[in-house]
Parts: sequence; C-alpha cells; structure tokens
Amino acid sequence: MSRRAALTGAALASMAALAGCGESAGAAGAAQGDMALGAAEGAKVTVVEYASVTCGHCAAWQEQVWPQFKAKYVDTGKIRYVFREFPTPPQDVAVAGFLVARCAGEDKYFDVVDAIMASQKEWAAGVQPADSVRTIATGAGLSQAEFQACVTDTEAVKQMEARIQAAQGMGITGTPTFMVNGQRVTDITLDGLSTAIDAELAKS
Repeated sequence: MSRRAALTGAALASMAALAGCGESAGAAGAAQGDMALGAAEGAKVTVVEYASVTCGHCAAWQEQVWPQFKAKYVDTGKIRYVFREFPTPPQDVAVAGFLVARCAGEDKYFDVVDAIMASQKEWAAGVQPADSVRTIATGAGLSQAEFQACVTDTEAVKQMEARIQAAQGMGITGTPTFMVNGQRVTDITLDGLSTAIDAELAKS
C-alpha cells in the first residue's frame, strides 16, 4: 500500500481512537451505509454486528460461528443481519479493507470482508496486512489503478468517518459488538445469540 493510501487510513485514527478489540456498549437503530443480508428492512428481528477486519476476535467469530449462524438465521430469512464497519488498529489497514470491500460491489462486499478477516492468519506468519488487502482487491476484480483510487477516495473516507462517529455516538467502543433488536448481547456464541434471537422471534 502506498504512503498516500496509508495516510488516508491514518486520517481516521482520531475518529476511531476509542476503537479496539474488546469491551463495547450497546446501540441500535438504522444507520446510513449499512450492509445487510437476510430478511428485508423492517424484519421482526434485526441483528447488528459492529466489527473490524483487523480485529482478531471478529475473525475468530467469523470463522467459528458465522457459518452456522448464517445457515440458521440469515439464509432462512428469519432475521435481517446488518454489518457495520468499526475500524480497529491498525486503522489504516482496516479502513483500506473496508473501502476495498465497498469498491468491489455489494455482491462481493461480504466475501471481501470474510477474506480479509481470514488473512489475519497470514499476518501472523509474516505477510504484510497491506499486501493481503491488495491481493484480495485484485481477486475481487480491482485493477491496481482502481485499488489506489478506492483507498484514496476522500468522499468514501468522509462517509466512513460519519459511520464511525455514529457508532461512537451510540456508545460503541469496541468489536465485535452484537445487538439483537437494539439490545446488546454479551454471549456471542451461537447458543447465546440464539437465545436472544429466538426470544424475539417468539414475541407476538
């Protein structure tokens, strides 16, 4: 990643200074820029996840829980699943990763997010995170020029700043944070989330 691209992400550091893998508080409500799967807006149950592609806990959840969670609730249309970006250190990598996911298009967004989270294993083995993001961008169909334009798009950066501010304004301080119909769920295992979701589904 070029110095210019890195600085673009670094410009968000002050906005995301409170972000970090670990403790977080609750938040609810629709937000501009939401990326969603499953049931349509207005569904009986909405699950919101605040996450970062550079958060180890998020990557672990994505690998260990997401496949079963998706099959049980998202693919069946029982819930509306909303993913909200909340960059955590290193912010430049997280920001670039989220920008690339959006540039890849809505149909590829979640695949790119998943791939970047999975690439954290490469980082542990010595691969530079920026190189992983660049490779994933290429795999998603972005040329080198498109990649550079994507991660230095000032309007896209402003929009991400607004999403970060909105999350912080609602008390989000870390990732992953899960909300079920506006109530924070601390047990984010499949059983813990199922308990909260099924209780909401059972309401008349």
